[in-house]
Amino acid sequence: MERIQLHRFEDLAVPAARRRPASIDRRSFLKAATALAGLTAMAPAAFARNFGSGEEPVRYPDPDVVVLDKRFKYKLGNTPIQRLYRGTLWAEGPAWSAVDRYLLWSDIPNDEQLRWMEEDGHVGRRFRYPSGNSNGNTFDFQGRQIACEHGNRRVVRYESDGSIKVLADSFDGKQLNAPNDAVVHPNDGAIWFTDPGYGSLMNYEGHRVGANSVQPFQKEAIYRIDAQSGKLAKVADQPFKPNGLCFSNDYTKLYVADSGSSHYPEAKNVIWAFDIDGPGLKNPRIFADMELNGKSGFGDGLRCDEDGNVWVGAGWVGDGYDGVHVFAPGGERIGQIRLPEICANVCFGGAKRNRLFMTASQSLYAVYVETRGAHIT
Repeated sequence: MERIQLHRFEDLAVPAARRRPASIDRRSFLKAATALAGLTAMAPAAFARNFGSGEEPVRYPDPDVVVLDKRFKYKLGNTPIQRLYRGTLWAEGPAWSAVDRYLLWSDIPNDEQLRWMEEDGHVGRRFRYPSGNSNGNTFDFQGRQIACEHGNRRVVRYESDGSIKVLADSFDGKQLNAPNDAVVHPNDGAIWFTDPGYGSLMNYEGHRVGANSVQPFQKEAIYRIDAQSGKLAKVADQPFKPNGLCFSNDYTKLYVADSGSSHYPEAKNVIWAFDIDGPGLKNPRIFADMELNGKSGFGDGLRCDEDGNVWVGAGWVGDGYDGVHVFAPGGERIGQIRLPEICANVCFGGAKRNRLFMTASQSLYAVYVETRGAHIT
């Protein structure tokens, strides 16, 4: 959509003494106001800027940070959505390193991890290569990176000496499908991860196993790795394909996105909630539905803020839907961040943890918000 220029720059350059006062009658005023109201009304579907190199600055407040409910009090009036990097094939797994002040993320098809440095916005060509077609990443409370590898179908940890420790690659005598995303609990250091299996269904994001690899090797599930013993336990398998996951702000609940409709017609595009019960989960229930205005896309990666709201990367619907959907603690959608690309995952970072980073298809985006991430990454 071509932007409408409401002011001409050459008019603004005319000295005030030489400007004529504007003359406008009531009918003309109402006509102009009606036209402006029409533009505002169609904004949810119309604004889909391309973030190209020649794009004009965004007029504040950013129209693509959308308040759907007064509880969404996190929009800043004088900050824009920014594209920090472009060039990935499928961007995923953002994780913030508070110690070294960088944003790490995966490009799954290119079998690499990239790093955006906060100091100068620099992105090196490759932080890790090969990466095992890594998807989700996080850091534990000792600052060590944990990665879910599609290609090798395992969860690994990068040790401080540079070695790689395999944390999980099989369950009940069978190899895992293809781990997707992981989080670490602060109380006991346990690592929770999902295993929907996308990486073993295609060569593009991993290695297709068998000529017609459709069914998983394991029932798609959520797992927990005990930090002391290293023992792997299955904690839930209600979601058809458990994808992104995060803890609630008080660590009493686990939220999990279900993207099972990609392969199971009976699956719904929803976010699940579970109560954490020691080393297990209980009370599985639907927390939020991804349907908006009659359209339903996938929820993917998600994070919780300090007020208990859940920020979900979403897409596969198009302009006006793709981006980030924000849900209140009760599951009501209260806000959106619209992007011109499908958003796979999000995380909070920056010095104050008040900057939302978004991995979206070919790009990395960021926007400041007036809240902070509930967790370290």
